[in-house]
Amino acid sequence: MTDRFMLSRRQLLKTSAAGAAFGLASAAFPISRALAATATVGFIYVGPKDDYGYNQAHAEGAAALKGIEGITVVEEENVPETVDVQKTMESMINLDGASLVFPTSFGYFDPHMLAMCAKFPDVQFRHCGGMWDKAKHPMNAGSYFGYIGMGQYLNGVVAGHTSKTKKLGFVAAKPIPQVLLNINSFLLGARSVDPTITCQVIFTGEWSLAVKEAEATNALVDQGADVITCHVDSPKVVVETAAGRGAFVCGYHANQSPLAPEKYLTGAEWNWAKVYKMFVDDLVAGTPLPNFTRGGLADGFVKMSPLGPAVGEPARKQFDATLAEMMKGGFAVIKGPLKSNKGAVVATAGQAFPENAIELESMDYLVEGVVGSTA
Repeated sequence: MTDRFMLSRRQLLKTSAAGAAFGLASAAFPISRALAATATVGFIYVGPKDDYGYNQAHAEGAAALKGIEGITVVEEENVPETVDVQKTMESMINLDGASLVFPTSFGYFDPHMLAMCAKFPDVQFRHCGGMWDKAKHPMNAGSYFGYIGMGQYLNGVVAGHTSKTKKLGFVAAKPIPQVLLNINSFLLGARSVDPTITCQVIFTGEWSLAVKEAEATNALVDQGADVITCHVDSPKVVVETAAGRGAFVCGYHANQSPLAPEKYLTGAEWNWAKVYKMFVDDLVAGTPLPNFTRGGLADGFVKMSPLGPAVGEPARKQFDATLAEMMKGGFAVIKGPLKSNKGAVVATAGQAFPENAIELESMDYLVEGVVGSTA
């Protein structure tokens, strides 16, 4: 969808009384349309669909629906987390007849998606994240997410085998629980290879700020890190900068190997195609959609990028063996005895927190071996 077309849709919503009247009618029949084994599904992205990151991962998931008979996919990219996203959702419902909408960015949920849930009670909305609460939010809303920490642990396994300096680097946006879990998982994966390995983290303070991402990557390489990974919206700048400096890279969100074919080791990717197909199958069958959906590697919600040419045989063997254990279920990255990098005990001997442990959702520490601070 071009910017020109998106603008015309927004203008139509803003200026056409007929469009508003049509909205009252269209909101009444999405479910009957779904029961007829056809549906229009809307996807909204905060950035470009080809960002080699967060938005591309969702767009690839949406693309997997386009070959399904009876399913129409409508998309809009570069939609800010403002009232603009409400206009986009209204457009998809009123003009395109969407009966299921996926606003994929964190800031779309409250108040924007919730406002649309109230306005269009017959339309289903599912938000990427874990914000939906049965006690607080409407039943035509919901959330979905993936446990990707184990993917970062596998990144760490490969990084641990590859590093010569025993210093890894992590470019992160903000010290929120999911980001901290990814940092800790990466370091713990590397320490399963060599317990003396360290990982320095630099927080940029923003989900997408290319200048700071490049500066952070260069600073990490300058300080001896020879394998870099990240948790920002688009890893493109980090991957290209690190590879340009001669460092190896592990990816995140999507497959960035085309950006650095010789330096890309592997990556932790979302597999949203699996999730979106599950929702659409329920929609066209007339089955109530789940309000809270989570899964990890074993569930197919997360996948790993193919191992790159620089990955040696010992790394491949440990990677494959660890992945096989994870696929059995119950694998715990965070387990005791384990301390934070400030010396506090975060897991006692025999204590383990599997990926779905509620305690991980309030993580506020960096583990021993991570150089950096959450403050």
